[in-house]
Amino acid sequence: MTETAEALERRIDRLRVAVRQAVLAGDRERASALRHELKQAEQAWEDVLAGTAPGTASLPDVPAAEGAGPLLPLREQVHEALSLLTVPAAPRLIATVHEAFFATAFPSSRLTSLKRDEERSFRTAPFARPYYICAALTADRLAPARGLLAVSTWPMERRVIGSLSPRVDFLTAAIQIANANDRLPAPVPAARRLLWRFAASIPGTASNATQMDPKAVTQAAHAELAVHRAADTAARTAAARQARDQLDDAAQLFGTRLDVRHQRRGAR
Repeated sequence: MTETAEALERRIDRLRVAVRQAVLAGDRERASALRHELKQAEQAWEDVLAGTAPGTASLPDVPAAEGAGPLLPLREQVHEALSLLTVPAAPRLIATVHEAFFATAFPSSRLTSLKRDEERSFRTAPFARPYYICAALTADRLAPARGLLAVSTWPMERRVIGSLSPRVDFLTAAIQIANANDRLPAPVPAARRLLWRFAASIPGTASNATQMDPKAVTQAAHAELAVHRAADTAARTAAARQARDQLDDAAQLFGTRLDVRHQRRGAR
């Protein structure tokens, strides 16, 4: 029986999580098999939307060769990195995270055109994809926050950036990077270097990279988060409410350069 678009979307979400877990566990063979299954599910989803028979354009069943390059398109790689971080991030950090934890690299300069392509796709066919790589929005103007990318399926409260949000998001990302390091079956130099970049800016972690403990980084980051979280959450909640009330669907994802009073709220 042909799966519905909704069922495929749920399966795609589960497969993305499974791929990430396999990569973090160091199981390359399983990660490769899951990525292949993910590509097939995504193709089936495209076929359902297009009204064609599923499987007519599925990828050949060929195992990925070691070092043959990324199996996923750029937007999928960006989604993997952002899903690990769970907060808006700059292109350079996104690229570094993917290289450290998913063993593939891409130039951060490509992400500028990716965001433009995502916006163009959304405006052409709104909500046709399970998710979009979109912009974080400034809390005061609801304009695109310069250099920060997010995922459209995140709640608006996570995608708006207030005055305290950069530090809160930095600490949140540090916790995610520390936890990901802690789950690795063996130390990965690139992942350790990335963790040290965060730890060096958090008081109470370690004096140097060799003495750094992921659990200590997590504990110190949580301690500082407790100081800022309430005020940041209040500011983000207010900005998110304004965005939902005053921006149309596209502007909620990609921001606006106009006064919000001139935006029409999109009908869902």
